[in-house]
Amino acid sequence: MSATHPSFQPKVLAVIPARYASTRFPGKPLVDIHGKPMLQHVWERVQQVAEIQKAMIATDDDRITQAAQDFGAEVALTSPAHASGTDRVWEVAQRFPAFEWVLNVQGDEPFINPAHLRHVIEGISQFPQASIITLVTPLLDVESWRDPNLVKAVLTAEGKALYFSRSPVPYHRDQPEVPQSVYRHIGIYLYRRTALEKFTQLPASPLETLEKLEQLRALEANMPLYAVIVNQAPIGVDTPADLIRILDSVE
Repeated sequence: MSATHPSFQPKVLAVIPARYASTRFPGKPLVDIHGKPMLQHVWERVQQVAEIQKAMIATDDDRITQAAQDFGAEVALTSPAHASGTDRVWEVAQRFPAFEWVLNVQGDEPFINPAHLRHVIEGISQFPQASIITLVTPLLDVESWRDPNLVKAVLTAEGKALYFSRSPVPYHRDQPEVPQSVYRHIGIYLYRRTALEKFTQLPASPLETLEKLEQLRALEANMPLYAVIVNQAPIGVDTPADLIRILDSVE
């Protein structure tokens, strides 16, 4: 990983979309983790990244707004009609046109590593041709490789994304039990501003609809998407069972 050149200072806006009405876990952003709302953990970790010039929480719920204001966050109230968090992020980004890059940090990643956020921003200089930059980590065990809940990424040697899938890809024909050159995707996205606008105006693509993976829309639209490799994935929270695992961990 090459360090960002000292004179290279892209204007980065971080937006944390937070939705109360989750189907699998209502009220998820406000659940208590080690004495703080989950959303506060995400916010505080984003605040540790000096390369981010401004951060906002984007929500459509007054309960999240109040909680976020209580711990000192800047909050943008957005439309409840958005189909995805990415649409919510773009609504906020439109209010801040001076920012060239927009970082989408999921509100259910309370243990996201600030260093990883720095790495994805460093990707701006590493991949100057990129429209979107994301994160991946090596995936080494067969059980995880086969788990449809863990999204796999297939990359070129230069880090350009070729495909994302819930299936165990790429398939090693001669040694099918041994995953090689396999990466797990981490759902952090850094968008060039123009790319985020284009992405949110595109309809859901065929592969996106099949795999239920939004990033495939970008690939089908030939938007250059590159991935920075980091050492491990954070522990996310999708269900109450995930929360139990979090509460048993040590921050």
